[in-house]
This record gives sequence, C-alpha cells and structure tokens, in this order.
Amino acid sequence: MRSWATWLGAGVLTLFVLVETGHPGEQKVNLDKVPKPVLKSVTARFKDAKVTGASTEKDGDKIVYEISVSQGGKNIDVTVTPQGAIILIEKEIDAKDLPKPVAKALASKYPKAIYKIVEEVTKVEGKQETFQYYEVALVTADKKALEVQLAADGKILKEEKSDGK
Repeated sequence: MRSWATWLGAGVLTLFVLVETGHPGEQKVNLDKVPKPVLKSVTARFKDAKVTGASTEKDGDKIVYEISVSQGGKNIDVTVTPQGAIILIEKEIDAKDLPKPVAKALASKYPKAIYKIVEEVTKVEGKQETFQYYEVALVTADKKALEVQLAADGKILKEEKSDGK
C-alpha cells in the first residue's frame, strides 16, 4: 500500500507537468518554424499587431496553428490552418465592454467573481467572420477557477473547471 506522501508527490509532479506544457495537446512552436502562409494571413488580418508566440494543436484529426498577437494592449489568439486559412479568432476585451445581458448573467451566477480573461470568440469561414460566444476565465468568490462560454443574450453555453491561468 502506498503512503499518502507518495500519492501527494505524484500529484504535485502531474500538476507541474500540466502547468509546464500548457493546454493538453498544445505544443509551443518557434516562430521561424511556422509556415509562411500562416504568419502572412495573421499579419495581413491584424496589420498593427505584434506576433508574440505560436503553438500547434489538434483540431479533430488535423494540426492547426494558434498564433498569439498583441494589438492595442490586448491579446488575440488566431487559429490558422497550415495553408493559411484563419478559422477562429479569440480577441481579449475589457469586461466593461461585455453586452449588458452577458454582464448581468455573470454577476448573477458568479457574484463577486474576479475576471481573469474576457474574450470575444469569432468563427471565420472564407472571409466571413461570425461571432460565436464570449469566453470568460474567472475565479469565483469561493476560489474556483472556471471558464464560462456565454451567448450574446447572456445564456450560459458551457462551464468548465480551469487550471486558473
């Protein structure tokens, strides 16, 4: 039978590995290893932005690139196919810029929560950009880290535990 210290040590090691590697399935990539069409698409769409990082992840059975840029003091994560097609944009916004129904739903369900990241998520097909939902990473009053997705009308679409980052 294993001691509690052994289990605690294994848990701490697992947590360390998860924190060091980021999201499951996501791998950091040096910018010089990113295909040129990927960077070209992102810099064409976000002309005044500074590219700050890149990673790869699985989208179903395909590999996509997530390019992080900074524009106007806000972070934007752009998901792009290796051929350079932008498929998703996650744009950081201020909590005060959330629509009233969204802000009201968050305040009602998570009173006194601290908002860590607020994003507007947009799906891209061809040149057509379509709003999908708002995503809010927050810490509740009882210290639970959550990621919440909400429709523009304030309906909560998804709620999941977060790693607190």
